[in-house]
Amino acid sequence: MNPYDEQIQALIAGEIEKIEVKREEVMTFRDAWLKLEDRKYVVGKASLNGNVTYHYDPTRLY
Repeated sequence: MNPYDEQIQALIAGEIEKIEVKREEVMTFRDAWLKLEDRKYVVGKASLNGNVTYHYDPTRLY
């Protein structure tokens, strides 16, 4: 099991506000993210050094 599966579900459920992913773990997170049907609502913002902070925004329109 991917270590980010549970964190993403907690994010969607509103139990946590964000997930901070280090540059070295981005591809591991991506593997878990690609499994989601509503992945377009899990939005990431890149910061310095390649780290990414993800949050859940169900109001986004695509």
